Amino acid sequence: MELLSNHFNKDQLINDFKVAVTDAEALLLATANVGGEKVAEIRSRAEESLKIAKNRMVNAQEALVAKTKATAKMTDVYVHENPWKAIGFAASVGVVIGLLMSRR
Repeated sequence: MELLSNHFNKDQLINDFKVAVTDAEALLLATANVGGEKVAEIRSRAEESLKIAKNRMVNAQEALVAKTKATAKMTDVYVHENPWKAIGFAASVGVVIGLLMSRR
C-alpha cells in the first residue's frame, strides 16, 4: 500500500510542478516588455532555472514510468510462474475487502 501511496504522491508532485512551471513561464512572458538591466538579469536567471527544472521534471517522470513498467513486468512474470499463489492472494484480498464492506 505504501508503494501505491508513494506513486500517487510522485504523480501529484509532477503535476503540481508542471503547473508551477507553466505559471512561471506565463509570468516571464507577461514581463517581457518591462525594461531595466536588473529585470533582464533576473529574467535570464529565471529562464535558466525553468529550463533546468523542466529537464529534471522530464527525467523524474521518465524514471517513474520506467520503474512502474519494471514493477509491472516483474509482477507479470511472478504471476505466470506462481499462478496458484497469485490466485490465493487475490482471493484473500477479496475476502478481506468483502468483510470490511459487510461491516458497514
